[in-house]
Amino acid sequence: MNLFPQKKIIIPIVASAFLFVGTSFKDDFFEIAKQIEIFTTLFKELNKNYVDETNPGDLMDKAIKGMLASLDPYTVYFNEQAVVRFKINSTGEYTGIGAMLSRKKDQLIVKEIYKNFPADKAGLKPGDQITQIGDVKIIDYKDEASQLLKGTKNTKIDIKYLRQGKENTTQIILDEVEIKSVPFFAKIDEKTGYIVLARFNKKASIETKEALEQLKKEGAERIILDVRDNPGGLLNEAVNICNLFVAKNETIVTTKSKIDKHNNTFKTQQDPVDTQIPLIILVNDRSASASEIVAGALQDLDRAVVLGSRSFGKGLVQRPVDLTYGTQLKVTISRYYTPSGRCIQALDYSKKDQNGKALKTDEKNFNAFKTRKGRIVYDGGGIQPDVELEESKTSPVTNALLRNDGIFNYVTSYYYKNPNLGNKIPVISDADYSDFKQFLKAQKFSFDTETELALKNTLAIAKKEKLDESILVEYQQLLAALQKSENSLLDKNQKEIKNLMVDDIIKRFQYQEGLYQYYIQNNAEIKRATILLSNSAAYNAILKI
Repeated sequence: MNLFPQKKIIIPIVASAFLFVGTSFKDDFFEIAKQIEIFTTLFKELNKNYVDETNPGDLMDKAIKGMLASLDPYTVYFNEQAVVRFKINSTGEYTGIGAMLSRKKDQLIVKEIYKNFPADKAGLKPGDQITQIGDVKIIDYKDEASQLLKGTKNTKIDIKYLRQGKENTTQIILDEVEIKSVPFFAKIDEKTGYIVLARFNKKASIETKEALEQLKKEGAERIILDVRDNPGGLLNEAVNICNLFVAKNETIVTTKSKIDKHNNTFKTQQDPVDTQIPLIILVNDRSASASEIVAGALQDLDRAVVLGSRSFGKGLVQRPVDLTYGTQLKVTISRYYTPSGRCIQALDYSKKDQNGKALKTDEKNFNAFKTRKGRIVYDGGGIQPDVELEESKTSPVTNALLRNDGIFNYVTSYYYKNPNLGNKIPVISDADYSDFKQFLKAQKFSFDTETELALKNTLAIAKKEKLDESILVEYQQLLAALQKSENSLLDKNQKEIKNLMVDDIIKRFQYQEGLYQYYIQNNAEIKRATILLSNSAAYNAILKI
């Protein structure tokens, strides 16, 4: 969660020493100064005396990242290029190509194309591997490659890419790209409006308000707000979105820190749009941060029914701190609490297991809180929906397929084998699913489960110790058993995986807009929400109205 900076925090860096000003540092000032002096001396002598040539910038970058790695994953250092990307994500506007890219090792993969933006006009497709941008070969470029695709409007950039093993070329003309917080809204039926809230940038509340008002003009008498897969963003935008549905001067979230100035209470400040319209919020295990503030606050205030699966559980607040030379530190400054007083943070980064992983709060240690009307809600593990749906949960095997692009890569192959699908809804047959499993096998897809990684690590150690020959038979047996188990899980979760395959195929042919159009007619969670909203007695019973 990023606090919209109301006050700037500046940490000046002078030569070899940091000067910290603040109550929390006074007692530790000598120790901090001592450690900085030791590090400065070490850094200087290392670069001066090391037998080979060193790269001071690279060494410092690694030192900083190593230090921050011992904290939580949200406290990060941004170099100049990363600061630019961070600002883009916050504003939602930039000049570029209009595509989502993913860097994996030496590959730059196109993951999603946004309709009618430069990448789309240039003919790029999801699954394309960009190999060269201008004169720069991606394999030789170790910095953030996507920055090569940003620049002045109308700049022409020559691109080389691989598609299904064949090299192609194209030219992209850079243009203004706006990343919408609300990429889609529509009426599901005569009385039900549907709003997709995909992110919390500076325009999130404005776009949500516009969508809500437009749907009401069109006759919507009840609303579904979809924050599934929304990773969060600006805290003040979460407050403003809640403000659309609750009265002025209502407490939405409080933040608590060891530093007094970071202790804040955030209240609604505007007149609402509608405090009575029935509202359902859709969440899943990838709804995080600001998404959880909206869902949690409106749940605590008994203003909305939350439906889906337990959310991610990120109850930490970050703030960007400007450093020198255009760099920045995004640092966790506080925890946030919903109106009932609960913090929904799932992982305790101060407590880690033997592998260095943060410990998850055990459900038996969750604390109970009460909503305004006395309903029981819990802390410690995300937002628990009022109506939990099995179909909204993601299985570990499916998460592995998503994380390691198993579904994505198969759909890429499917797309080129079925070029004439167009606006038709794909049907994944049993034969298609068998083909999918064979595809994974042929690609030697790794699920990277903890068991699988531990097994591979055991063999690697055995090879070093020249013990691999004596355990190879047993290793192969265990690996075969593991693969059999994974194959069984593919069958067990076939329905869930097929649905995700259909989603990705539709997005390839019909873009994001087509997927949402499909959702409002076919998505199980949306159907369930629509049915509940149409049954006012059932809806009111949940909220104790």
